[in-house]
Amino acid sequence: MKVYSGTIALFVLFSCGTFAQVPDSTRMKFASTITMNELREHLTILASDEYEGRETGKPGQKKAAQYIADYYKDLGVGPCNNGSYFQQYPLKEEKRTNSTISTADKEWKFVDDFYFFGGFETEELVASEVIFVGYGIDDAAYSDYTNVDVKGKMVLCLDGEPTDKNGNSRISGTKEKSLWGQDMFIKVETAKTNGALGILVVNSQYDFYITRIKPWLEMPDVRLDYPTENPDKEELIPYAFISPKMANAIFKRAKAKDFAYWQKKINKKGKAVSKVLSVPTTIHVKHDINLISAENVMCYIEGSDPKLKNEVVVVSAHYDHIGIGRDGQINNGADDDGSGTVASLEIAEAMVLAKKARHGPRRSVLILNVSGEEKGLLGSEWYSEFPIFPLENTVCDLNIDMIGRTDKEHEAATSEYVYIIGSDKLSTQLHQASELVNSTYTKLDFDYTYNDPKDPNRFYYRSDHYNFAKNNIPVIFYFSGVHEDYHKPGDDVEKIQFEKMETIAKLIFLTAWEVANRDEKLVVDVKNDFEQD
Repeated sequence: MKVYSGTIALFVLFSCGTFAQVPDSTRMKFASTITMNELREHLTILASDEYEGRETGKPGQKKAAQYIADYYKDLGVGPCNNGSYFQQYPLKEEKRTNSTISTADKEWKFVDDFYFFGGFETEELVASEVIFVGYGIDDAAYSDYTNVDVKGKMVLCLDGEPTDKNGNSRISGTKEKSLWGQDMFIKVETAKTNGALGILVVNSQYDFYITRIKPWLEMPDVRLDYPTENPDKEELIPYAFISPKMANAIFKRAKAKDFAYWQKKINKKGKAVSKVLSVPTTIHVKHDINLISAENVMCYIEGSDPKLKNEVVVVSAHYDHIGIGRDGQINNGADDDGSGTVASLEIAEAMVLAKKARHGPRRSVLILNVSGEEKGLLGSEWYSEFPIFPLENTVCDLNIDMIGRTDKEHEAATSEYVYIIGSDKLSTQLHQASELVNSTYTKLDFDYTYNDPKDPNRFYYRSDHYNFAKNNIPVIFYFSGVHEDYHKPGDDVEKIQFEKMETIAKLIFLTAWEVANRDEKLVVDVKNDFEQD
């Protein structure tokens, strides 16, 4: 476990008076209004069967949105978006289960033999031949595309990356994988750049992987339906991640050995290999599209300082979850992200009470409850494209996603912890403020394991803060880790650790308070070392 140990030095640094000039008794008075009993009360409602797992675009999500908006209204906070608490956004819901791939005289089925995640509009792609390009890598250290013409062709490649006899990557030169070995979509983009019409990527762990993602593949794909005047990201070429069984059938048809042979040969020689496979291949994509909508919910607490109130501190959490499974079981998502959602409600109440007592934050605070996170961070992406408050005035985003359980890595811990992700990626001042607030008030163990750019879980990219970070806005992602009930029906209220949640929620409130009351806006002084979309 990597736990940051620099809090003492930071306390000395800040003890000279850089703490926002608000008495401890004042900030703690309002932090104390965040209680485990009220967190439990909200979560017992939002994570009940009545809300049907809060799947984006479904009745349960909309019911949850109304509950949150009604709560903000009861707090006495008015709507901030043209008389509404909601920011509605349009979606395309697309079923893909009837899609097929034909290779010569064989038809392959979606999920059983291949899968894709959407993002392209092509209904049918016909290729007279397939070009095998080894690992599909086009890198300065190693390229499978050198002197290979794939323009107008279908490309087939292996997943992962070539290794030497010692198991070292031939790209990174170490046992650590390069991005080529971690993100298969890099290979899709590379095939497109080289002019391919489409790509088939062999997933060597297909059977294991498909058991994890099958429920989501069988659900409709949901994506943002951008207006024509603001088009979606550039369309992908048609792609599919295929099973070794399907790959071997293509190789066999072309009399070209099999998947394992090519993998072994390339690894042994360390040289790129390409081969024309004269196997007619057609991708048939069945588009069954339904237009729907979803909502972000907002609570805006205007700042008390006329000179600073146009600057906005965002506290975000996604209130959607994955809904009802194909087996009829409801996935209530008490931790994911009911825990973050109800924490944000309590933070909103504390800020409102402070304002009513004439001690409100100098800068404005926006509590942003987004939907669509489980579909690909869609609600926060929409907000970042069509912000209600200008992004240039947005100070930071404090994002809360899963803070109610304990993961295996901390089961034996004697003190409470929280993973801190992204705090130092754009602003050293945000990182220092975060450390100072915790060392002074909440004294949690800050675990920075997932803050490592080489983290294979890539959590930095997997929650709503990322759509702010992409826009050069400092972020912190608060997270307590994955547990055995992650994305399963067992993620229920009775397993939530409310005392821990209360402490983390207070930490986030106090951090938002500190940033909102500083004399100067946080400075972006670090170049983000994570890649951008």
